[in-house]
Amino acid sequence: MKEGHSWEGNWKVRLYERVRERGYDSLTAFAEARPTLPLVELAQELGGDDVNAVQVFSGLVAEAERSNRLTRLVRGQLVRELWESLPNGWPTELDDDARLEVGIALGSWSAFTPVTHEERARQVMAALLATPPPPGWRPLGPDDELLLTLLPDETV
Repeated sequence: MKEGHSWEGNWKVRLYERVRERGYDSLTAFAEARPTLPLVELAQELGGDDVNAVQVFSGLVAEAERSNRLTRLVRGQLVRELWESLPNGWPTELDDDARLEVGIALGSWSAFTPVTHEERARQVMAALLATPPPPGWRPLGPDDELLLTLLPDETV
């Protein structure tokens, strides 16, 4: 397939058709059933060459905004980035190599953080670096106790 194929046609309709074909009523439900998979792998599950990670994340943001669950999505994306960049969990010590791996994970997460949550994301990153989690820590999903402490849901 040629480059950019995922943007041809009505990709939003295609994305949601794929989600329904897999038995889910929302993209969020599909993604939350796979809380540690990177966006690229979610896209591959949904269509390989005609669905991409940016489209998946765009759909997730839209659903999160409609349901007032954007903070949960932000936590969930941090889980995905940590699993992808830190396969052995949080490093025992932050030597140069570990700092690079943690920086990649947090930087990638920050890049996916909606503008509304950028300041909170900076605070979370600073807190994780100032007081690192236990060695080996890898949250299993957006409801991880430490993540809920660092990035609690908004109260309405």
